[in-house]
Amino acid sequence: MEFLLASGIGIVTATGLYLLLRGRSFPVVLGLSLLGYAVNVFIFAMGRLWLGAAPIVDAGPDVADPLPQALVLTAIVIGFATTGFVIELALRSFHDGGSDHVDGHEPGHAPGHAPAAAAPEAPTPHEPQAGRTSA
Repeated sequence: MEFLLASGIGIVTATGLYLLLRGRSFPVVLGLSLLGYAVNVFIFAMGRLWLGAAPIVDAGPDVADPLPQALVLTAIVIGFATTGFVIELALRSFHDGGSDHVDGHEPGHAPGHAPAAAAPEAPTPHEPQAGRTSA
């Protein structure tokens, strides 16, 4: 059972790292979430993993430590709030910048040039320019 749990933690960690290194913001958010889940399961497993044992036992050396369970529960709540915040930041970045790439520009474009959709529009002849008053 321990081998299966360790393999699962390793697979989730590897998937999280792979997604974290992607160029777009949504896979990065998913990668951070998966890494958080892997750490939570690892901490939870450090508190002992028993199969077929009673959840409540008499006091003695075989009592499981409740601290990892409390830490994991707190980490789940904090991770959920952080994931929601990072998703909102990614959406705001996409709407403001016009790209969901982590570095801010699409591949194939020069780093100093903005995409065509993000270029500012020239004022039309019918609109007054800022700072000038008509006399």
